[in-house]
Amino acid sequence: QAQLVESGGGLVQPGGSLRLSCTASGNIFNINNMGWYRQAPGKERELVATITTYGTTNYANSVKTRFTISRDNARNTVYLQMNSLKPEDTAVYYCNAEVGVKLLGRYLDLWGQGTLVTVSS
Repeated sequence: QAQLVESGGGLVQPGGSLRLSCTASGNIFNINNMGWYRQAPGKERELVATITTYGTTNYANSVKTRFTISRDNARNTVYLQMNSLKPEDTAVYYCNAEVGVKLLGRYLDLWGQGTLVTVSS
């Protein structure tokens, strides 16, 4: 019916940058809020950033000056530009979106499969 597919993770040195992408596909009529969460080893999943349909953003304090979330509504895609990466940013990053599915006539809260970001020298 609908799914989220992420890309862009990998290994980067401290101070480096990465850009994550997440695209919603399937029988979709609309997408409300989109966002990124992360889960580090041994820790709970935490919010990184969210963005509304109209572009209003919200960030965790730990990433506010370094990460930028954006979206392309025509492509059903949300991005996370991560700059000045630190070892403590190492985690599996998950995309989340409230996706309207045509066949169901309602919204589903979907998660991507996760993409690993490792910040290490």
